[in-house]
Amino acid sequence: MRLVASTMAAFLAASSLSSAFAADLRMSWWGGDSRHKATQEALKVCGEKHGHTVAPEFTGFDGHLEKVTTQLAGGTEADIMQINWPWLPLFSLTGDGFADLRDYKDVIDLSNWTDAELAAGSMNGKLNGLPVSTTGRVFFFNTTSFEKAGVPLPKTWDELFAAAKTLKEKNGPDSYPMNAVKETAVLLISLYATQSTGKDLIDPAAKKVAWTEDELAAAIDFYGKMVSEGVVMSQKDSAGEGNINLFENPKWADGRIAGSYEWDSTYSKYADPLKDGQKLAPMPLLKNANAVTEGVYRKPSMVFSISKRSKDPKAAAQILNCLLNEPEGIKILGSSRGLPASKAAAKALMDAGSVEPELAAANKIIMAGTGPTVSPLNEHPKIRSVFIDTLEEFSYGQLDSKAAAQQIIEGIDDVLGGM
Repeated sequence: MRLVASTMAAFLAASSLSSAFAADLRMSWWGGDSRHKATQEALKVCGEKHGHTVAPEFTGFDGHLEKVTTQLAGGTEADIMQINWPWLPLFSLTGDGFADLRDYKDVIDLSNWTDAELAAGSMNGKLNGLPVSTTGRVFFFNTTSFEKAGVPLPKTWDELFAAAKTLKEKNGPDSYPMNAVKETAVLLISLYATQSTGKDLIDPAAKKVAWTEDELAAAIDFYGKMVSEGVVMSQKDSAGEGNINLFENPKWADGRIAGSYEWDSTYSKYADPLKDGQKLAPMPLLKNANAVTEGVYRKPSMVFSISKRSKDPKAAAQILNCLLNEPEGIKILGSSRGLPASKAAAKALMDAGSVEPELAAANKIIMAGTGPTVSPLNEHPKIRSVFIDTLEEFSYGQLDSKAAAQQIIEGIDDVLGGM
């Protein structure tokens, strides 16, 4: 009888302790159906494991920034939020917009991220978000198109220019070894400028463009040469065809456009539309002998943040750690947000053989690449708009490279000066 009583007392004490620490939380994110399904299941399992309930709030990407902006302004945001990396300076320029996750290092195993990855999720020294996956721009080439023309895959910019001539001779006059419009054109110019100077677009400490007008003008001239020598289609020709998304473009599907500079995590997005017999392969960054760095554009694809107003931040930290570092969350989420940045998660998925080889190869290229730290301010909507709009004027002959460089630098510096 005494044993039964003590057992019952222990059970009641445990139940009381569990209920005392149980929390009702919310988590918000964007994505597609597969991500929605996986995340809801992971939240249920992680919630049950740690004794909390987590209400899901999910949308598509369009409109999600506006939704989070409204919630943060009104103090109605979720406890756990999936935040796009470029949004960190929008919501937390001084580091005070979100909870500092280092305050919960006894709950979250931060050793699963490198110092560089933690720095990328930090604002003003405060860890505002944990990188869910690390992504970067890599070259994808249609190996079938190059083999058909008898051309080896290019390893330098000079080889890319040489390949353009042979591809047009062998595969047709409307063949191109590279795609470059809108954002991709901006990032190709940025890649060349970074390789030439060793500097990222923005110096966040000085809050100004790091490149000189001459340095940026040289990179814009390089892009102009890509157009004039048939390496890439002109903006004008692309607009004439309706500015079709690359993955929806028939020229991409049949290999007439044989390469692009895309996020490593989007491999399937560009490989899936290819016609039977076409194969897409990731390749290291192209550069010439005079480059001072590879200029890898590496960044968190997104981060998980905790609201500074959460009533149960420690409980939120438990759920966040479960999603990113614990076997239950890792298995369910899989690669629904790309190859995980967490060492524990990446190893578990690789050991299980659940990551497609091409995605793993592309990510390996990105992680091994060298280059200056990329500022999230590079992708500030106003800054990106200044670059894209000015480049369009250059592409239509309304500005020369010198005037375009001056306009881009002045426009971006104006945006930075207003922060």
